[in-house]
Amino acid sequence: MRPGIHPDYHPVVFQDATTGQAFLTRSTVTSDRTIEWTTPTGTRRYPLVIVEISAASHPFWTGNSRIVDSAGQVEKFRRRYGQRQI
Repeated sequence: MRPGIHPDYHPVVFQDATTGQAFLTRSTVTSDRTIEWTTPTGTRRYPLVIVEISAASHPFWTGNSRIVDSAGQVEKFRRRYGQRQI
């Protein structure tokens, strides 16, 4: 690899905004927020990045389905195609 052209790749803690679950990984993203994280070698301070959705809150991984209605799209669909009769 050529020196000086790659971004800084460092440990970062990502935290789910909905569930509060956090995980430590490596990334090139930076943040002004920090968090204390306990490691086998002791407590260290890492950059903290808050994410809206992670595997802890995503409906596919949690098994909870929900309808996100963006500007009446669900009602618009139901008006156009009607309710399905079983």
